[in-house]
Amino acid sequence: MPKWVKFIAAWLLLPFCLGAASALWRVARAAGGADTVWVPMLAGAACWVVIYLLLPRPMWLYVFGHELTHALWTWLFGGRVKRFKASAHGGHVLVTKHNFLIILAPYFFPLYAVLVALVYAAGHAVWDWSGGRPWFHLLLGAAYAFHVTLTGHVLHTRQTDITSQGYFFSAVIIFLGNALVLLVALPLLSGQSVMRALGAWLRLTGDMWIRSSQWF
Repeated sequence: MPKWVKFIAAWLLLPFCLGAASALWRVARAAGGADTVWVPMLAGAACWVVIYLLLPRPMWLYVFGHELTHALWTWLFGGRVKRFKASAHGGHVLVTKHNFLIILAPYFFPLYAVLVALVYAAGHAVWDWSGGRPWFHLLLGAAYAFHVTLTGHVLHTRQTDITSQGYFFSAVIIFLGNALVLLVALPLLSGQSVMRALGAWLRLTGDMWIRSSQWF
């Protein structure tokens, strides 16, 4: 897809971004459970931020997760991984399939946060870890903060993933990807309906489309 087509597509997707932001705000306000959800998650995020600011950054761990995310999304779309390399100074993965989701996935798919959730879900199913839910939220907050801070850190340098897709298009897709992850995760964590949250996103996006059409 030519970059000029992606640029136009990014403009057309802006109402979805505004709708997602509004839906996220509503989901966050209705989440509740501050003692078991928000306090542990924010504490975990704060712990990671302190580590991020005061200690050497674990770039190998981030790069490994970054390249592994490329590989996982390649497999998701039916491609194959032919070569994989990760180090503290950078990495690359050679795959047989390419699209904008595979290329941009590491910037919106929080791999380590997903792994924390999967481990907790498996452990809870086998051993009933309900008593450890605050610790799960603590680790989840730290893992998501890891994703946000180190993704922001690497975006300060020139990334071929971004330049290949165009800055504007990449920014819109990365925002929408992160918004979708949160619109699924937050309801699950706070006992809300995921379908209701996604429905609110679509409804609010429709409102944004109507408002934007009135400008022309």
